[in-house]
Amino acid sequence: MITCTALRWGAPGQPLTPAVDFTLETGSLTGVIGPNGCGKSSLLKVIAGLQKPLAGKIRVDVPRRGGVSFLPQQQHLDRQFPISLQELVAAGFWGTRLTPQQRSERLHAVLEDWCLSGLEQRPLMALSGGELQRALLARMSLAEAPVLLLDEPHAALDEDGQALCWKHIHAWHDEGRTVVVVCHDLASVRQHTQQVVQIKSTGCRFGPSKELIRPQLHMQVA
Repeated sequence: MITCTALRWGAPGQPLTPAVDFTLETGSLTGVIGPNGCGKSSLLKVIAGLQKPLAGKIRVDVPRRGGVSFLPQQQHLDRQFPISLQELVAAGFWGTRLTPQQRSERLHAVLEDWCLSGLEQRPLMALSGGELQRALLARMSLAEAPVLLLDEPHAALDEDGQALCWKHIHAWHDEGRTVVVVCHDLASVRQHTQQVVQIKSTGCRFGPSKELIRPQLHMQVA
């Protein structure tokens, strides 16, 4: 469970919203929507413990080690870093207890699941945006964290890639994990998530996706 009480976040002295309260139940699937710069990514970082809130409290009921797995936007990744796609994906094993044989079999299966077979030794700088995004998502597939925070997982993915992304998100949710997804595609959020946190400078709204996202806004982006 993730509980936010009178929470405010943003740059020091510059909170992005008034104090907000909401609770995300264990095993829920939540979308986070709002205009650019409203604090969606920052909220995920606060939940992940990567950024301190300005005020209020946040409680994430997970183990201290390996309890949360965070997918950042790929623009924060150094594509000049000298590792291969396979090494990037294999970083998802951090904190897991598997034999070398189990790791090899699991890694092979995940690369195949994300249509990355044959690209294992390709350096990051040689990947397309879509290939890199699928590699980052494949890394999430290897994590065993009960809470998954995904910051714009759709980024750079074509239509098939987006369908594959939502397929895995639903699979993680079906496993009982708590999944939080920042996404600008309102139609996808309305279709695929149970509830949304809608962030605006005037405050936040929290409720069922199909109630807070009106059908006529499907072709718009948050």
